[in-house]
Amino acid sequence: MGVDPLMLARVQFALTAGTHFLFVALTLGLATLVALTQTRATVSGSAVHARMVRFWGQLYVVNYAVGIVTGLVMEFQFGLNWAGMSRVTGGVFGAPLALETIVAFFVESTFLGLWIFGWDRLNRWVHLSLIWVVTLTAYLSAYFVLVANGWLQRPVGFEMVDGTARLTDVGALLGNPTAVLAFFHVLFGGLLTAGFFMAGVSGYHLLRRTAEVEFFRRSMRIGLLTVILSVMPVVMFGGAQFEYVQPTKAGGQEDAQAAVADFTARFGPDEYMPPGLAGVGEGLMMGMWSLMILVACVALVKFPFGKWLVRGRVFHVLMIVAVPLPYVAMVSGWVFREVGRQPWMVYGVLKTRDALSPGVGAGTMTVSFVAFMVLFAVLFAVNAWLLVRFARRGPEGSGLGASAPVEPAAPVMSPTF
Repeated sequence: MGVDPLMLARVQFALTAGTHFLFVALTLGLATLVALTQTRATVSGSAVHARMVRFWGQLYVVNYAVGIVTGLVMEFQFGLNWAGMSRVTGGVFGAPLALETIVAFFVESTFLGLWIFGWDRLNRWVHLSLIWVVTLTAYLSAYFVLVANGWLQRPVGFEMVDGTARLTDVGALLGNPTAVLAFFHVLFGGLLTAGFFMAGVSGYHLLRRTAEVEFFRRSMRIGLLTVILSVMPVVMFGGAQFEYVQPTKAGGQEDAQAAVADFTARFGPDEYMPPGLAGVGEGLMMGMWSLMILVACVALVKFPFGKWLVRGRVFHVLMIVAVPLPYVAMVSGWVFREVGRQPWMVYGVLKTRDALSPGVGAGTMTVSFVAFMVLFAVLFAVNAWLLVRFARRGPEGSGLGASAPVEPAAPVMSPTF
């Protein structure tokens, strides 16, 4: 039995996009927490918060740098494997992606570079403004990506002219509920991921009875507060999206049958119901939400009692073990959102098989698949290794913003008479 190029292209994009999303979530959340911590340090002059900015900022920069590479690699697939989609829907789908590229690669990365290399060289208020520009443009970048994805889920504001999609209503595109609700869902999901990450790393150091008790006690409180404040908005904005879910994905039986009948009349007989993997993703996502709410309730009980944040060894282990929960929830939700759209690339407009690049054979697709998977596996492993390495070092091992060592001056020799 030969290899199906379409299935390989789908699995390749699923794995690369899913992996990239894991980087994005932590980047969004950590950028916000670093910006808030730096604001506290700048306003109050707190030395411990200034050290926290350097430590958590270094972990943020590591995750951001590797995430950028995965994003670049992922986008190559649009031209390599999905030229059919670009040809038919590029006039609409490509617009928000172009805006995202401008924001992410020209604005966000530029200001991040100024923030990294401007430490102790720029006025403290200017330096603070840089990280806020980075944070806000990161969210703007995420919004444009979700506008593009939201259009795939619920195409609006366009018309078909000679077989290609033409944008007719920018407001409808930008205000698409599937994009707006998903944006706030991702926004709080990123904060939730960063909160669990910060609490888990802090729990690791407190479990080891670190000398930096005050540093990680404060970090633990920030992480827990973020988890407590973010977990319910994530659930609420996730649940609100079900109002706009395609009937074949999660609608009632009557709605699903009506949609299938409509598609059959318009496009001919086909399998218009999504595969069972979408239901598995939904169930796993719900399970992770329940566990995270439970952990947030435990954190809420512990939060007022600072001494238990330091002494509670079982609680430290719980927070370390809980770090993967938001990651699993996000990937599961993404599987439900994307797999549940099948067999459509653009729901009700363009089928996935018609979006595949013409002339892509099994051999070419196999080579591309192996190359991309190996590259992403290496990048994921490198990112995990770097995060663990720098997280274990603690604040004393943070090199972000550190001044270069000053060479000792040569001794002045007194003249001999």
